[in-house]
Amino acid sequence: MLLDASAMHPGRSGRSTLTIAARMAGVHPRRVEHLLDLVGLADAAEKRVGTYSLGMRQRLGIAQALIGEPQALILDEPANGLDPEGIAWMRTLLRDFADHGGTVLLSSHLLHEVQATADHVVVISGGAVVAAGRLDDLLASSTILVRSPDPGALVAALQVARIDYVDGPGDALTVDVSGGRVTTEVLAGVARDHKVLLTELRQSETNGLEQLFFSLTATKAAPAQEAAA
Repeated sequence: MLLDASAMHPGRSGRSTLTIAARMAGVHPRRVEHLLDLVGLADAAEKRVGTYSLGMRQRLGIAQALIGEPQALILDEPANGLDPEGIAWMRTLLRDFADHGGTVLLSSHLLHEVQATADHVVVISGGAVVAAGRLDDLLASSTILVRSPDPGALVAALQVARIDYVDGPGDALTVDVSGGRVTTEVLAGVARDHKVLLTELRQSETNGLEQLFFSLTATKAAPAQEAAA
């Protein structure tokens, strides 16, 4: 488990830190040398952890998490402090761990890195799960782009139909369709019923995890309609 790599004793060397972890885990000391090589700290093994950069401490924390040859890794912001090369290394390491039968539970705000690494995702907003499943399934046709020369009329029509949307890109609106209730046919019908001219109606071409996240957590919920008197 890696939660806070900066919590390691600053006066110990990298090798000493891993040696203590190895003793506690009951594994052979030679695993320490293997992990120092794996995380790229062999040349800095005798330096005190207090002199390490944030990225180096993060690498050492990963080595600690791997010391007992676990079947599962729990990582909180593992790319924190890593440069682009280090982030690419981290991605490869985690994919290799998973490809060899391990499980990685990763918490991160770097959504592009999550998208490049994860197979399954859970999106949490306001303490509640708003989406969960295979990443490919969640990203598949998750949003529709709709545009009208009369944006105000389009917004009003969507609100009456209780369809959530976000502004953009440009003067268009992006509609979340991950729940399966809304399709291009449904949107075309809403526009027809409210006599709203549409100049664009299509599946978004650049769906990504970040776009999905905002469509799920920053949607403008259609206001509740007043009950008929």
